[in-house]
Amino acid sequence: MTAKKPLVIVTRKLPAPIEARMGELFDVRLNGDDHPFSAAELAAAIREADVLVPTVTDRIDARLLSQAGENLRLIAQFGTGVDNIDVETARRRGITVTNTPGVLTEDTADMTMGLLLAVPRRLAEGSRYLREHEGQWPGWSPTWMLGRRLTGKRLGIIGMGRIGQAVARRAKPFGLEIHYHNRKPANAVIEQELEARFWENLDDMLPKVDIVSVNCPLTPQTFHLLDTRRLKLLKPEAYIVNTARGEIIDENALIRALEAGELAGAGLDVFEHEPTVNPRLLKLPNVVSLPHMGSATIEGRVEMGGKVIVNIKTFMDGHRPPDRVIPAIM
Repeated sequence: MTAKKPLVIVTRKLPAPIEARMGELFDVRLNGDDHPFSAAELAAAIREADVLVPTVTDRIDARLLSQAGENLRLIAQFGTGVDNIDVETARRRGITVTNTPGVLTEDTADMTMGLLLAVPRRLAEGSRYLREHEGQWPGWSPTWMLGRRLTGKRLGIIGMGRIGQAVARRAKPFGLEIHYHNRKPANAVIEQELEARFWENLDDMLPKVDIVSVNCPLTPQTFHLLDTRRLKLLKPEAYIVNTARGEIIDENALIRALEAGELAGAGLDVFEHEPTVNPRLLKLPNVVSLPHMGSATIEGRVEMGGKVIVNIKTFMDGHRPPDRVIPAIM
């Protein structure tokens, strides 16, 4: 007799090869039109599913988890971050949570490096100028559209995990001096390879660097890590790039600093109130705003889906999934 396939409910549309493979392995319910699940739809899914496959845009909090059906034993997140899931409550209810770590490191680091180039060199500004003026521009001038060179500048990385290290490896050949703040120093071999300086105190690092790259996870400790007080520690010539989570920066404080000329510019792929972007940010010429594209590569999303499938299959076969999230070490 063939064993019953687990009911897997997926909250967003996934790459076609992943959905096809899921259909072969599981009793899968897909989101054909890719609409964001409402609270009611999430509640219905969590009551029915054996496995829920959410994304970072789905809020899986204690209130929702209290409605989980007896069959729900696995939440297999399609994404690296799990700040949208109350992992501790899930654990107490006997629900395992997995994610997809390591897959998007290079893609996110590429996007970070792109913003590190685009903001100081005013690439988006120049492109926007040509579009708005229908290809007409004043012609070359010694003083027009001046930006800042990267060589010789100090890059301060907040969060020296996989992505932070990948950013540093890209930035060093551009002549950037690597500084970083982390919960603990990186491995000595990595520090030596990158010629990186560790700052235990973030407040000490910020005044010394020219560009800040935010690459740490969102936790209660990193929420509004860069607030009004810390933003004022930066030089007026400094730039901020954030490809991690929008809530790590107090967005209103950042806007005030940019509008007041207390910062030179920002490159943002994430925002505090996604998917809404503050209109004041969009009006600032020295801000490059992107719609959370850091992980948006075909290769990366397919690899993420592959990890989700492996986590589900391993769990359903009675083994510990390789990417189990443990609250104590998040």
